[in-house]
Amino acid sequence: MPSLHKEGFKIVPLLGGVLLILAGAMTFILPEFTGKHCIIWGSFLVILTLIIRFFREPRRLSPQNSQQVFSAADGEIVVIEETIEKEYFKDRRIQVSTFMSIYNVHINWAPVTGEIVYQKYFPGKFLPAWMPKSSELNERNTFVIKTEGRQEILVRQIAGTVARRIAWYMKPGDRVHPGDQLGFIRFGSRVDIFLPLGSEVKVKLGQKVKGSETLLAELHSNALYYD
Repeated sequence: MPSLHKEGFKIVPLLGGVLLILAGAMTFILPEFTGKHCIIWGSFLVILTLIIRFFREPRRLSPQNSQQVFSAADGEIVVIEETIEKEYFKDRRIQVSTFMSIYNVHINWAPVTGEIVYQKYFPGKFLPAWMPKSSELNERNTFVIKTEGRQEILVRQIAGTVARRIAWYMKPGDRVHPGDQLGFIRFGSRVDIFLPLGSEVKVKLGQKVKGSETLLAELHSNALYYD
């Protein structure tokens, strides 16, 4: 049974209080609603339930395999392409991007076992998260994880048009495993993963994926690695 994520404890009471005040005001101020209070309070409960559902925190477990890369987010695969990663690697990588709608769990999980060797937050614009330029122009936060096989995987949290809050919980030097939470993005967003050339992608465009459960790719010994 999913529990309420810690990010939810920051916002659910506030929004719940606002909704409660609005429902109470409509009950007493609008006489035409006399006898129909159940509609007002029913709507209040539905909206509050949807907000709580957005901040749900399911428990996710992944098998431990140093060559496997799991999805870092729930959502739909919207990009699979070879491209130049300009922030950290500054060379060609395989980019796999997952778009998260407001209906998805918005936790971001570590896709591999390894050590955080880089983390940087960038303020930016709020273009629609599905746009290619959002990876470079939007508010975003980047992690690089060095695996036990000395390969580096970049994970980028990207804010979207509605998302205005990126939270991250890890810093350089931290050890992570699939199932560990890297961060959280509110209300619709995207996560990019950049893989070494030679990696074998296991998902397809349009495929629905689950963070820390769906196998995204497999790393091979001929993929790029670092000392």
